[in-house]
Amino acid sequence: MSPQTLTLTIDPAADAAPFEQVRIQIADQARDGGLPVGYKLPTVRGLAEELGLAANTVAKAYRALETDGVIETRGRNGSFIAAAGEAADKEAAAAAESYARRARRLGLDHHAARAAVEEALRATYGADD
Repeated sequence: MSPQTLTLTIDPAADAAPFEQVRIQIADQARDGGLPVGYKLPTVRGLAEELGLAANTVAKAYRALETDGVIETRGRNGSFIAAAGEAADKEAAAAAESYARRARRLGLDHHAARAAVEEALRATYGADD
């Protein structure tokens, strides 16, 4: 069995900024098991050099991934893939609860609050994802 490796490609013509492309690809690979929990990511400088990006671009992606719970940074030991699924589920539940409370404070009934969520999901994910 071959060890998993991080594979990233940056498309300069893409709509998404390079840091967002890095963030999305690492998150997707962590989520689908391509990068297992505990996998050590390249250093910010190393990955930036490999991809031909500024170190700040990769650092921004790593910060976003850490905020999302996809990676964890262990000081000078580096950055590692975290147990992203559980962290993502907890964060999504907290965001949903926060939205529900806010919608109720705004006076929306259950139907209107759900319709707003459905519209936001369609706008973000596409028609019937």
